[in-house]
Amino acid sequence: MTVKPQFRIVAIYVSVALLWVLFSDHLLFSLNLDEPTLSTLNSIKGSLYVLVTGALLYWLIGRDVRRMDRLNHLLLRGNEQSLRALVSAMDVRHKETRDHSERVMRMTVALARRVGLEGDPLRHVRFGALLHDIGKLALPDAILIKPGPLTPDEMTLMRTHTVLGRDLLMRTAFLRPAVDIPYAHHERWDGTGYPRGLRGEDIPLAARIFSVVDVWDALSFPRVYKSAWPEPEVIDYLRNAAGGQLDPGIVALFLEHYDELKAIGLGTVAED
Repeated sequence: MTVKPQFRIVAIYVSVALLWVLFSDHLLFSLNLDEPTLSTLNSIKGSLYVLVTGALLYWLIGRDVRRMDRLNHLLLRGNEQSLRALVSAMDVRHKETRDHSERVMRMTVALARRVGLEGDPLRHVRFGALLHDIGKLALPDAILIKPGPLTPDEMTLMRTHTVLGRDLLMRTAFLRPAVDIPYAHHERWDGTGYPRGLRGEDIPLAARIFSVVDVWDALSFPRVYKSAWPEPEVIDYLRNAAGGQLDPGIVALFLEHYDELKAIGLGTVAED
């Protein structure tokens, strides 16, 4: 039978406390001390009791918290591995370039670190980048892998994938904080994007970071409807898109660290 952590902590604490009281009282009374001395030693004993049992509680609770952190980390890793398998299958279905979602995730996390994100916000960026196109699961292949331009009606349907992605992630508690990228990565700095037409810093930071990486990736690798662009043309496009389509500050940071970010994306350098 598995013992609950809170019961184990209480049992150990009560056992130590009872042993302390019984043995310390027995020791003091066996010394046959006078009243003032006995009173002083009792005060010292009480203070030591508080210090010792406080330290014991700190150690017991800390041990269980560390254990829960390890279990939570294992759970998150398991969830991430499952999501990666799903996304890999999705990339194959969409005929994306090999490693597309993993590549943009690695680069987005690396760029987010350079923006200053860490901890939970960085983890949310990681999941959001990995699942940026999860809403496309609900769209027909005739649109997703169409080799030519989409018709206006097809484009309208395609644009629903951001809302569909948001709705899918909102159904899962641990993915809700990662919704910014799937929902807002097609917003534009100048306010002409979709689905909400957000402008400037009203666009969530995670989505602004990801958009720069996503544009670079879309231009740098072939798709069913286009060939890969030469690298100098991709760089020029990013510079020209700064302040219109993309956050100019994020573009500048991306270009400043371009070589290392590209190496991380391509898997030739591991991110710290």
